Amino acid sequence: MVEGRQPVELRIGEQLWRVEIAAERCVPLRRAIPSPPAGSPAELIRAALEQPRRFVPLRQAVTPGDRIAIVLDPDLPAIGELLEEVIRHLHSAGIASEAITILTPPQASTHWQTDLPECCRLVQREQHDPGDRSRLAYLASTAGGRRLYLNRTLIDADFVIVLSGRRYDPRTGYAGAETAIFPDLADAETRSAFAGRFRSSAPRPEADSLRSEAAEVVGLLGLPLFVQVIEGEGDQVQEVIAGLAESCQEGIARQDARWRAAVAEEADTVVATVTGSTGRLRFADLALAAASAARVARKGGRIAILTQAAPDLGAGASLLRTLDDPQQAPRQLERLRPDDWAACRLWAQAAFHCSLFLASQYPDAVVEELFATPLHSPVQLQRLLDAGGQVLFLPDAHKLMVTVSSQT
Repeated sequence: MVEGRQPVELRIGEQLWRVEIAAERCVPLRRAIPSPPAGSPAELIRAALEQPRRFVPLRQAVTPGDRIAIVLDPDLPAIGELLEEVIRHLHSAGIASEAITILTPPQASTHWQTDLPECCRLVQREQHDPGDRSRLAYLASTAGGRRLYLNRTLIDADFVIVLSGRRYDPRTGYAGAETAIFPDLADAETRSAFAGRFRSSAPRPEADSLRSEAAEVVGLLGLPLFVQVIEGEGDQVQEVIAGLAESCQEGIARQDARWRAAVAEEADTVVATVTGSTGRLRFADLALAAASAARVARKGGRIAILTQAAPDLGAGASLLRTLDDPQQAPRQLERLRPDDWAACRLWAQAAFHCSLFLASQYPDAVVEELFATPLHSPVQLQRLLDAGGQVLFLPDAHKLMVTVSSQT
């Protein structure tokens, strides 16, 4: 170790990268020190179902013969354990497996189905198809005059459970809960209207227009039970909150308590790690990490994104690879309107703002087509750090919402 430097260990999947940096060159990350989860994922969700916020235990809200729709976030950590507890709880209320449908959003990953516990084998599964009119049903019109066509299984269900993660999202500010119903399970026209919605600023806990409309849709739908999962490091489940619509705001507050952070100054180099099971990680996670880093990096600075994954690239990311300049991205994405529009806007914005470096399992040619320089080793990263200036390290950067603030 060079005298005057301190070691920094960066966990990247199963790898551990070690670099060195002088203490005076590190920008401190101000955030609450997270406590360990209070139990296993199964224990946390079991307790949440038994004691929802201002509601009876789930088994008292359903009766034998009810048709149950579970709106599932397929990117949840420990998804098999969480689902098993929900299904077992419903079984204890006399609900048969055949009366339960697990409903996932369009184009969702199906990796979660490989780890289903035995009690879930007879449960129905459906992936929402917003273009199939036969699988849509009219619910009502909103106060603003929007005619609501939602998934038919959702509308026909006697009781709806929304099992979703709380995370930051470039469209809705806070993903999960009410937005897992609207616009995620709406018709193609409605989803398209929101596809290009994009925010680069940090979200506010107060509801914006989309989340307000989502809350209105939830009210028209009835009384769904929201089961909100706050993620911890890597694939951990930090906590689980269950309750009716009023619990959604608490989910946002707990998300911010765990994942909001601040720095006192911008950094010249930001090192952002993206960890988690490779099956769960999406290109959107890499884009969120790039956006977190760009928010606190000096214009013209350097952003290094470190992951052991190579998530599938959607239509928008494939489009990026054909462009010569990230400045071309907004107009081209507007023309195509792909499902990964918002993620690609974040990535292109970060590439325009800073120089991107990416350690991943993508081939070098793909990394370069994404406006980034490939990184292969801690030695290369060390050279980047030695270029000078202030350095900021962002662990689990795809989950963080970090901003520059002079407050102490």
